[in-house]
Amino acid sequence: MIFIVVRFQLRPERAGGWMNAVASFTEAVREEPGNLWFDWSRSVEDSNEFVLVEAFRDGDAGVAHVRAPHFQKALNEMRPLLASTPRIINVEIPERSDWSTMGELEVPAAG
Repeated sequence: MIFIVVRFQLRPERAGGWMNAVASFTEAVREEPGNLWFDWSRSVEDSNEFVLVEAFRDGDAGVAHVRAPHFQKALNEMRPLLASTPRIINVEIPERSDWSTMGELEVPAAG
């Protein structure tokens, strides 16, 4: 699995419209065959920061993602909304395709 987290710092006057601006891109990525998830969050400490957590089945799916026409289109549409260059963590996690459970907060089965 390719696991990616990206932090986007937006221009304050553009932050309110970010989710609308990336809506069609988000939908297109979620429909890619190798996409496992593509989820946005807004920082609770900085309303101008959005965090994207995404994952792809494997390196081939990741390459297909960045080569997709909607990816390049989205980059061009996002660029004017940004206050700074996004920060990214991109790692390959072998033999994974989903989230693990957090043992420290395991919820017992009802019963």
